[in-house]
Amino acid sequence: MRSRDLEQNATQGGTALQAGGDIVITSTGLTYTEIKEIALDVFRANFYQLSGIAKQTASDRAEEITEAFLSKLQVENPEGFQQANDPSFQYALLTVQKEHARIGDKDLGDLLVDLLVDRSKHECRDILQIVLDESLNTAPKLTDNQLAVLAITFLFRYTQHNGIGNHQLLGEYFDKFVIPFAQKIVKNAACYQHLEFTGCGAIGAMEVKLETILGKTYHGQFLKGFDPKEVEEKKLSVGLDSRFFIPCLNDKAKVQVRANSHESLDRLLADQGIDAEDSGKIKALFDVGKMGDDEIKEKCIELRPYMSQAFDVWSDSNMKHFTLTSVGIAIAHANVKRLVGEFADLAIWIN
Repeated sequence: MRSRDLEQNATQGGTALQAGGDIVITSTGLTYTEIKEIALDVFRANFYQLSGIAKQTASDRAEEITEAFLSKLQVENPEGFQQANDPSFQYALLTVQKEHARIGDKDLGDLLVDLLVDRSKHECRDILQIVLDESLNTAPKLTDNQLAVLAITFLFRYTQHNGIGNHQLLGEYFDKFVIPFAQKIVKNAACYQHLEFTGCGAIGAMEVKLETILGKTYHGQFLKGFDPKEVEEKKLSVGLDSRFFIPCLNDKAKVQVRANSHESLDRLLADQGIDAEDSGKIKALFDVGKMGDDEIKEKCIELRPYMSQAFDVWSDSNMKHFTLTSVGIAIAHANVKRLVGEFADLAIWIN
């Protein structure tokens, strides 16, 4: 074709491009509407053709989930819009669109959106991106009960809330993080077998009681305390310093070490520059009067009666043997964040 055979028109403010061959346009500033259209074009070009009402339903659901994702992305990670033309990211988005078009469950859709937004924060092919890609394929294979099991297992086995300094705050922690899932966790073996089959976790031989986990993670909440004279008898140079000692949470006539766990106590002693001799004596006092497992369970149920459900299911199911894979952690993390709100970055657990 001769150059004089080419014609072009451009509206005011537009840019006309002309060439004798193919033109490749790389956009670095796509608008929200343009990105949405790209996303829907990907879906239309790749999703198998349905007929009648099913076709329209699938199309509506795909548009719904795309709009939900882009809206959340705009708020949480607007830089993620730059991945609109990345094949790997388009494939991840297509996975979300297809699964929501197929299933149409709002809760699952919200979970997939959260996972995809997290995925948008990782442009390089690192472990987090790989795990999140796999999580997008795995989450639709799980029921609400199985998602709840992942969340409870993740919260108790893999996280610690450093802001819990008394029983009131411990109860509020249970209210915020346990209530959304406690009534959904189940005992049946098939639940855990399926979670293992989908690569979310493993049923091991070792048994760990929930009360044992809580007693370790929130050690300071379950102390019977000791007589203040014990501090004097140990000849601590810092004495009964309020930086390290408080009235016992479970017996006001006694005192206890001011820490929630051995790890937090180590940090406190290091930050305050306490010498090795005094540190050793304070650590020894931290283990004085620790409640037994039965007492820990009783205290938690006293604080929040609904905790009996969590203890019951944990002790009478494979939950006490269950550990999570990276995929299980990623799905649990997204589910907790979806129902509870802001949560620590996933990279803390997967890096």
